[in-house]
Amino acid sequence: MAYAITRNCCNDASCVSVCPVNCIHPTPEEPEFGSTDMLYIDPQACIDCGACADACPVDAVFPVDRLRGPDVVFGDLNRHWFRDHPNDHAWGAPSFPRSLPGGLGTLRIAVVGTGPSAGYTAQELLRCTSAEITMIDRLPVTGGLLRHGVAPDHQSTKRIAESFASVFHDPRLRMHLNLDVGTDVTHEELAAHHHAVVYAVGAAADRRLGVPGEDLPGSLPATSFVRWYNADPTAPADTVELSAERVVVVGNGNVAVDIARVLLTDPDRLAATDIADHALAALRGSRVREVVLLARRGPEQAAWTKPEFLALGRLPGVELVVEDHPEVRAAIEAAAPDSRAGLLVGLPLVRYDGGAEPGPGRRIVLRFLSAPVELTGEDGRVSGLTVERTTLTADGEPLRVVGERETLRAGLVVRSIGHRGVPLPGLPFDERSGTVAQRGGRVVDPATGRALPGVYVVGWAKRGPSGGIGANRACARETVDALLDDAVARLLPEPPSGRAEFERLVRRRRPDAVGLKELRAVDRAERERGAAQGRPRVKLATVAELLAAGRRR
Repeated sequence: MAYAITRNCCNDASCVSVCPVNCIHPTPEEPEFGSTDMLYIDPQACIDCGACADACPVDAVFPVDRLRGPDVVFGDLNRHWFRDHPNDHAWGAPSFPRSLPGGLGTLRIAVVGTGPSAGYTAQELLRCTSAEITMIDRLPVTGGLLRHGVAPDHQSTKRIAESFASVFHDPRLRMHLNLDVGTDVTHEELAAHHHAVVYAVGAAADRRLGVPGEDLPGSLPATSFVRWYNADPTAPADTVELSAERVVVVGNGNVAVDIARVLLTDPDRLAATDIADHALAALRGSRVREVVLLARRGPEQAAWTKPEFLALGRLPGVELVVEDHPEVRAAIEAAAPDSRAGLLVGLPLVRYDGGAEPGPGRRIVLRFLSAPVELTGEDGRVSGLTVERTTLTADGEPLRVVGERETLRAGLVVRSIGHRGVPLPGLPFDERSGTVAQRGGRVVDPATGRALPGVYVVGWAKRGPSGGIGANRACARETVDALLDDAVARLLPEPPSGRAEFERLVRRRRPDAVGLKELRAVDRAERERGAAQGRPRVKLATVAELLAAGRRR
């Protein structure tokens, strides 16, 4: 019986490298890698060895005959993908791990960030070089997106963090947390103590709607909402207020789907996760009964991945409906079974009045072809969102239908229309793309196009907010390859100061910087709190709490 990859797929291709018959695609060498919703196993070629299941860091691979209930569909998704993408599973040219020639000495490399892209970068460097690594994060804990971005009910996805545990504990790696590059230390000071600096800082800002009323209380970016329920110390406990019965989420990507799911999931189910205590308390007292996912385009252009959308339809006690509209109905009726619009076949099409109070029960409303034009308020807080109908042009772009407007009553509006990078002190920034100016991972001077010696970037700060956690693995390999090429060509500047001098600088600038011992103490404290409540961990939600736990080591 063949194996199948299910919705928890992280796309990091750990399974590809262990498959003896090359039946898992797309591989990192194939053009579609990083752009598909997940990886797929060809049931005709699979030899049922189970190597992929053993290698999967997020427990997403199962024998097809063990799939039950709503997971049965993943057997079909794996099979259907190869129907549309036939593959002879021929092996490509072999590739071998990089190594550095002798005589270069020991490289010292700083990695700014501790999220997935930083973890994959450090992992790659430690595997193929004898380099000494310095990892730096502005927060007192590691994890980045894994800790503060992945939804709490996706505990299996968070398991990929375990693959980085050996990286953080490697004796060649030193960790300095609660240290902000740009405030506590400068880029120039990092460069003065390291041969190379790799920035893995993500895309911390959100894109704006650009409409009146966007800054009213009750209007939030998705980044704030996600940080709030994930106990990010930068998100206060009172960030989100849930006294309204209807919430509108502008956008329909995976983050929007996560927010809708968390808002309407039974809090008793979330109580078994690592959700922030303050968020769990707010959800227990929540009045929210309806979440509207608003999209300017049609169902075929939806941004969610198929696995995430399928999970949305499994929420106990929550109805999933589609607002009826002639263009939407036509798109669903004409959709291919495996397309995004095809996923909506069979869902109720309902006439929707956003100006009325939500009906009884809990439901998620998918509303397509609607563009936000203004947020309105009462008593200084959001009370509604005015939307205008759109229609799609021949190339799938939304075009507003002037005059067809409606105001949806809502006490909370969350914009989930994408992330954006922020400028980093001392580095060139591409305002158009919202990324660090780079070429192949090398940071470049936009005016001359020349690479800045010893400065690199990886992850969303490099390629923009695209691709999930696993996509950072190939991204990190490209950046590390560029760094090693420069090392071999002796293009890396020789730093005048060493590791000991940098550690003294850190102690002088931030006496409360957190190292590995303190991080272990925090991890132990959170796990102990979780064990007492039958949860994986109970997160400490403020910098003060995290630092206090670290001191109790």
